[in-house]
Amino acid sequence: MASSNDDWCTIESDPGVFTSLIESFGTQNVEFAELWSLDDDSLLQLIRPMEGVENAAVHGLIFLFKWQSSSSSSSSNAGDVNKEEEGGNVERGKALVGDDCPEGLFFAKQVTDNACATQAILSVLFNAPNSIIQTDDDDADASAATSKTANDDDNGRKLILGKTLSNFKSFTSHFPPDLRGEAIGSSDEIRAAHNSFGRAEDAFLSDPSRAKRAATDDDDVFHFIAYVPHEGDGCVYELDGLQAGPIRVGSYRPEIGDENTTHDNNNNGDGGTTSSDMDWIRVARNAIQTRLASYSSTEIKFNLMAVVQDKRTYLTERLNALAAIGVEESDPNMLAVRSELHGEEEKRAGWASENERRRHNYLPFCVEYLRALAGSGRFEGLVEKARESAGEKRKRAEAWKKEVGQKG
Repeated sequence: MASSNDDWCTIESDPGVFTSLIESFGTQNVEFAELWSLDDDSLLQLIRPMEGVENAAVHGLIFLFKWQSSSSSSSSNAGDVNKEEEGGNVERGKALVGDDCPEGLFFAKQVTDNACATQAILSVLFNAPNSIIQTDDDDADASAATSKTANDDDNGRKLILGKTLSNFKSFTSHFPPDLRGEAIGSSDEIRAAHNSFGRAEDAFLSDPSRAKRAATDDDDVFHFIAYVPHEGDGCVYELDGLQAGPIRVGSYRPEIGDENTTHDNNNNGDGGTTSSDMDWIRVARNAIQTRLASYSSTEIKFNLMAVVQDKRTYLTERLNALAAIGVEESDPNMLAVRSELHGEEEKRAGWASENERRRHNYLPFCVEYLRALAGSGRFEGLVEKARESAGEKRKRAEAWKKEVGQKG
């Protein structure tokens, strides 16, 4: 999406890819988790993932959707419930620019093609409350810096931004949104980390001498945006680099906004306690559901991920808490937590293996395989069979579209 530098590749919307991407910057205590449902029980599971853990951190949401010409205006309806903020005449659902932007909220315009995934991720990381900033001074005494972050990170609830992103955030802190976008696109470190998750064969399948074809309405073009809470005004913001500014989608504090605020203080089956995390997530959920409602009921190409606390941190905290009260290693509770921690380490190993496969260039193997098929005399028969199969699938798809159109 957008224009300017075209040397950024597209990357897959995957928790393992996104987690490994931010860890390459030195970011700690964070991982990505896919959300398959928007019901309260699923959302509450982010904050209370296991017995004994009541307040796991949720820093933001990353939403992937199929971009359409109406996408740029679909968000403008998200705040129609409340047209005016108490104490001001700011219309919700409008991109906030200039002095209307809330102080301390990081927003960057997207000016680089294919950078929306990394830009949405950075939008969450740079707006995470109480994140730990690392500076060049920390290099002078690495052991002291490590001890400091270990003591200050609230057992993993505060994310550690890492030196690369800490320096970038500090450098761009006073930039306007368009210059922040330019800075992201011009950062060699950020671009290299992003492109390291592109497929190696892409370079062999494209002709650099030919101009890239512009996407049309018939193409499937996807876009990433972020939803984050802002403690300064108690509101949730949609951060879309294709917009002129951040979009306020609702308040998660009862004292902010009018009586129709989207803040939900009901029990909703979560035991009678409603954390601020759960409140802002519900507000973001409402905005996402508004977006989903603008699509056909047959459209299923969406992906939603939560930027959450590294699960290993609260599992380790739980182990230490059990040990502190004298629970034996053979106790079922201790064994259950250790089993979950082992599962998390296996998950990370699986992510690393999958990322290696993504980076591997399979094109030489494919070329040699095709040559072997041609040499054996089987190639033409397989091509004809593939054409027949593709034709049958196309006919079934056209028949299905026709049936859906008649029902609609």
